Amino acid sequence: MKLYKWLGNEQEISALKDAGWFVLTSSGDAAAINEQEVAAGDQIEAYEILDQTGRLEDGGFAVFNNIPVTEEGRELFESRFQNRAGLVEKEPGFAAIRILRPLDSDTYVILTMWEDESAFTNWQSSQAYSHAHKKRGTSEGIDKRPNIFPRPSFVTTYSK
Repeated sequence: MKLYKWLGNEQEISALKDAGWFVLTSSGDAAAINEQEVAAGDQIEAYEILDQTGRLEDGGFAVFNNIPVTEEGRELFESRFQNRAGLVEKEPGFAAIRILRPLDSDTYVILTMWEDESAFTNWQSSQAYSHAHKKRGTSEGIDKRPNIFPRPSFVTTYSK
């Protein structure tokens, strides 16, 4: 299964909304996502869904964790998510998650949908978050492996 992501501004997004895309905005910027097959375009990025839980439509706040990964690091990175504890799904306000492998770039996306922004920030201070990220910054952490991440990751957020 695939997911398609479009990024642009709010003025450009009305046609996608009319075509059934799930539309999100943030201070004039816009993102649209679609899990139905669509034609590729200049602004449309395609991803293979490696893992998924929940319905995107059930959330009102989207968090896109964009993580560049080298070709050599893909297998290690993907195995990290295939073996995750899955605790985020039990958090109050959680709606959906998609682990997305890029088809035309090196940037994976961990997309989580939340009831609202406060549900997301509450998760960030939870024991489940601490457990999911307990190896970060340690010798066992994936972030300490050489040459896996060619540049820093970044997070973007949008609301319904």
